[in-house]
Amino acid sequence: MTVAAILKHKGYSVTAVAPTATVREVAATLSERRIGAALVIDQAKQLLGIVSERDIVRSLAANGERTLEMTAGQLMTRTLQMATPETTVAEAMQMMTAGRFRHLPVVEHDTLIGLVSIGDVVKARIMQQDTVVESLTAYVAGSA
Repeated sequence: MTVAAILKHKGYSVTAVAPTATVREVAATLSERRIGAALVIDQAKQLLGIVSERDIVRSLAANGERTLEMTAGQLMTRTLQMATPETTVAEAMQMMTAGRFRHLPVVEHDTLIGLVSIGDVVKARIMQQDTVVESLTAYVAGSA
């Protein structure tokens, strides 16, 4: 199974904020949409980074309430690992585990096409395992 299959199932829409959005606004967006991260995209539709709940919490611990007036551009993680539609679920899981992050932008021909979370990847992996178990069960039952 690939990232393309995950996106086909979950959809291609992403939540994005402008680099000028305040962290207070980003936090409100994350809360309203019940998500853990928002991509930071400029007016030219270029992906600049990502702001996650984890980024906000770390900044709150270091900077206190000043964090809420910072911008997404100031707080965002700039160095992103990317997946392509052809990235396998196992590869995505490995990237996320090794990098200790929970959201993976998906690009095709240098164009952002989606975002997968660790929850999406785990769900896909469980579905894969369920299919294997069903196949093996059917094979064993047919052999008896």
